[in-house]
Amino acid sequence: MAVTAHCQTAPCHHRQVLDLVKLRDRFGPDAPAMEWDFKSKLKCSRCGGNKVGLIYTPDTSPTGYGKAKGG
Repeated sequence: MAVTAHCQTAPCHHRQVLDLVKLRDRFGPDAPAMEWDFKSKLKCSRCGGNKVGLIYTPDTSPTGYGKAKGG
């Protein structure tokens, strides 16, 4: 899973993929990771704005599982 933060401030629109290990270390391994749980704790590293949205992208790289199962 990749989580990308994007600044919603009109002149900025900066995007950055978040380091999930660092987030775990900062907020704890049991911290909820949904957008509404922690986006208020984030701010844009470029402009300092606090209007930040999150995009969750699953890892879709091939695993070889399909070939192992005959697919």
